[in-house]
Amino acid sequence: MSNNIEGIILSGLGGLYSVKAESGEVYPCRAKGAFRKAKLTPLVGDRVSIRPPEVAGEEYFIEKIYPRQNALIRPPMANLETLFVTFAPKNPEPSTLYLDKLLSIAVYNHITPVVVITKQDISPSLAEKYADIYRKTGHRVFLCSSEDGAGIDALAEYVHSLKGICAFAGASGVGKSTLLNALFPKLSLDTGKLSEKIARGKHTTRSVTLYPMKELIDIETDAFVADTPGFSMLDFIEFDFYTLEDLPHCFPEFEPYMADCRYTDCSHTKESAKDCAVVAAIERGEIARERHESYLSIYADLVQKKPWEKK
Repeated sequence: MSNNIEGIILSGLGGLYSVKAESGEVYPCRAKGAFRKAKLTPLVGDRVSIRPPEVAGEEYFIEKIYPRQNALIRPPMANLETLFVTFAPKNPEPSTLYLDKLLSIAVYNHITPVVVITKQDISPSLAEKYADIYRKTGHRVFLCSSEDGAGIDALAEYVHSLKGICAFAGASGVGKSTLLNALFPKLSLDTGKLSEKIARGKHTTRSVTLYPMKELIDIETDAFVADTPGFSMLDFIEFDFYTLEDLPHCFPEFEPYMADCRYTDCSHTKESAKDCAVVAAIERGEIARERHESYLSIYADLVQKKPWEKK
């Protein structure tokens, strides 16, 4: 009878992985050689089965990787369930293209995207403008301010109710580290470098680390928050996030209209409102024009990508 141990990979660096067992104990492990032959690399977030050593003092080995819900290229991790896309209405000014790339990649990978607008207090009107854009997508939207505490309780209630793995993405300066400390009061004490490392552009490693939420907040939960090296590599020419055919389905607000387009192969790009139901919805204000502009930009990238360039 197997005495293997089931667990989840919390971190991995240089071929050494930390696996948290269902018992709560964390084991340092190596991956068995068969994974290399199969060109399969264990990822942070993987659910795995590890084999204890036959002789005390020898190494534990990852023997099995269970089927993944998803797997991301950058940051390299598996089974992400919720992605919080965070940005401020100004200082720094947000790039809707960057935000929409993140959101579309999440949708394609069956990751629940959540939009978090920070620093609401510095420009309430702009914050509301962006909130209106993203409410039309059907994604959940939170407006908050770490300065006066507005919206923090509602966001915390949502975050603390999550299952599985969540991560926060956003550019440097949007107040993400302050927000994380507000959501996880023990964060700065227990994982002092997480807030410092999580800001875009400050990473010296591409490693990802999972932190059990119950170690950061005083509630019983099996959820994890990921400290990632950022989601900044969003080059659709270099990486295969999804195909041109997938693109319209990565903008969920397009879905209710696509079947009503005049042509079945409608690209939802240059068509007139008479021919394209998506364009007509934009003209009626039911789809945000800013979102369609992002769609056109990603479309242009994917059109110029040649089949042999795919990775």
